[in-house]
Amino acid sequence: MTWEQSLEEFTAYLQLELSLSKHSVEAYQRDVEKLYQYLQGWRDPIFPHQVQSEHLLSFLSFLHEVGLSPATQARIISGIKSFFHFLLLEHTLKQNPVELIDSPKIGRKLPDTLSFAEITQLLEAVDVSTPEGVRNRAILEVLYASGLRVTELVELRLSDCFFDQGFIRVTGKGQKMRMVPIGDEAIKYTLLYLHEVRSQLTIPLGHEDFVFLNRRGKGLTRVMIFLIIKGLAQKINLSKNISPHTFRHSFATHLMEGGADLRAIQEMLGHESITTTEIYTHLDRTYLQETLALYHPRNQPNKSLLK
Repeated sequence: MTWEQSLEEFTAYLQLELSLSKHSVEAYQRDVEKLYQYLQGWRDPIFPHQVQSEHLLSFLSFLHEVGLSPATQARIISGIKSFFHFLLLEHTLKQNPVELIDSPKIGRKLPDTLSFAEITQLLEAVDVSTPEGVRNRAILEVLYASGLRVTELVELRLSDCFFDQGFIRVTGKGQKMRMVPIGDEAIKYTLLYLHEVRSQLTIPLGHEDFVFLNRRGKGLTRVMIFLIIKGLAQKINLSKNISPHTFRHSFATHLMEGGADLRAIQEMLGHESITTTEIYTHLDRTYLQETLALYHPRNQPNKSLLK
């Protein structure tokens, strides 16, 4: 039985036999669809009756890696458990692959994730009337728009920016390069910084190609980015313990909660395969760009992910 057929019958079961609300049914559907999307990255097709415990453990690892909270992970696993329980009832399965899978402990500590409202509050707290403020606003916009690691941000080069195409080239771990789409707001503030602030600096030899510079024209450090974000958090009285990586977690979480394809998120974050390289799938750049445009809240001014 295909995923589409299984999900259709599962939906009917939830609606007719369990009499769940429309909202609950849709939540269960999204949970199962996330697993289905993830398994599309494997070399050979995997149908519902072929799912094994190792597939689910790999999926759980991915949920953790993209920064979802233990509570969100537990909810998704709960939905998947219900799906496979239904397949057992229908005799589609002989053994339940979720039987030995434990839900994440809710008490496990992960880096805080910011809501879209908190991201917006931080961005608007930047004083863009100063050269330093224009630069800092551009930095935060890029962090949130593209999910960059802080090292990837400070090492971003002018020669890596293809704003007319809506992409930046990022050098990640192991010196592996990837093309990442960047939203209109991030492009707008970065160009503002380049034209009105950076162009006025005296730049020492060896720093000419770095995008973000300090007042002396030298490249920024990881610590400086950390201090910028900490200062803004204090300014708006944000009690969460945040860092540059919080923006990366928030980027992934907001895209995923908005319904973006898991493989697209994996590609944009620059994650290697979680178990084997077979899982890692290179996607068409146009598709990545469309994913960012459709699901990133910064590109949808009338939609917000308030939590």
